[in-house]
Amino acid sequence: MGEMAQKIIKIDKDEIVKELNAAFAEEWLAYYQYWVGAQVATGPMRTSVTEEFEEHANEELKHAKWLSERIIQLGGTPVLDPENWKTVANCKYDAPLDPYVVTLLQQNLIAERCAVARYQKICDITFGKDYETYRISAKILKEELEHEQEIGDFIDDIDITVKHLK
Repeated sequence: MGEMAQKIIKIDKDEIVKELNAAFAEEWLAYYQYWVGAQVATGPMRTSVTEEFEEHANEELKHAKWLSERIIQLGGTPVLDPENWKTVANCKYDAPLDPYVVTLLQQNLIAERCAVARYQKICDITFGKDYETYRISAKILKEELEHEQEIGDFIDDIDITVKHLK
């Protein structure tokens, strides 16, 4: 527990820990969604898409680590039971029931847009009140925006390719 981390923030500690725990759970769900999607993906550009999914999965895992460290600094406990991840998360996990790459990309695009909204919210509530949480959230927000762009680019590239094949 970080005594000074808790002392210097100008925001309700329980409120920010609750937000961080929701984000933490969402990162684990995103990690698994990307990882399992990379395992089962089929269709055009599969190799490139699965490489991107694996890269994103590793970044989501890194985000979960940063969040857990901050939660602990603030005197909280990260969500300990994976069964509770879906309960506290707003961004949901979509099982890859249809392993076609475009379907997986669309599922991940929705998840990334939800993540962008999550980190924008955390940045908004911590700006000027909790500099370290703001810094971490802004850093994750930057990466989530990059993920959203990359996923959108893949969808656009596949759409263009399909149109030219007709």
